[in-house]
Amino acid sequence: MATLTDEQVEQFRTQGYVLPDGPLLSPERFDRLRDIFEEDLARYGEDDLDVMHDRDPRLLDFLLGDEVLDLVEPLIGPDIGLWSSHFISKPPRTGRSTPWHEDASYWDGRMDNWDRVLTVWLAIDAVDTSNGCMRVIPGSHLLPPATYEKVRDPSTTIFGSKIVDDGVDESRAVDFVLEPNHCSIHDARMVHGAEANTSDRRRAGYTMRYFPTSNRVIPERNIGHPLWLARGRDRAGNTYRSA
Repeated sequence: MATLTDEQVEQFRTQGYVLPDGPLLSPERFDRLRDIFEEDLARYGEDDLDVMHDRDPRLLDFLLGDEVLDLVEPLIGPDIGLWSSHFISKPPRTGRSTPWHEDASYWDGRMDNWDRVLTVWLAIDAVDTSNGCMRVIPGSHLLPPATYEKVRDPSTTIFGSKIVDDGVDESRAVDFVLEPNHCSIHDARMVHGAEANTSDRRRAGYTMRYFPTSNRVIPERNIGHPLWLARGRDRAGNTYRSA
């Protein structure tokens, strides 16, 4: 199963991302997760798959499982909260891109800081440059928050805002090419995006998002948003659901 070396942990600190070696889940557990995804996709559709574990508690078996948490702990520490999860599915030839953005910018004000908040992006399908894999700007998590503007044509992107055109040096971008059951990890402050999927193949993945429980989640900015204590103990007075 996927593990991190000391060098990879240091890379995450300095570059804001890491591509762990090896599959994340056993073949049997990955097949089960993929089957759950296909069921939820058929039931809810590709645009209604956010925080799916709140509607489909079968996913907590994976989100709170040791395979993922053992990978996250060297980056966050022993006290880990489950912030969110989201199935992402881009069907073939959709032509919609994910504009350059920082996850933390869309969650502004919902947590007292974004230090060590991260996303594990698990590939359900093979992802590469032809079907719009994720791209990141190394080290961008250490920079001040970016400036945003509205997208000119919202029908071409999955978000209504993006980092201003001159705010990203795309020549530095790193592509996350992943086989099914392999994952990437990136910092919530990392500048990243993805080209449109204009290929004949679907591009699906599962984002699993975690935070150190020393970060305080602001209750009035998160009404109805559930948290789970994934490992260890709470350190900031946050309120959690029972698993």
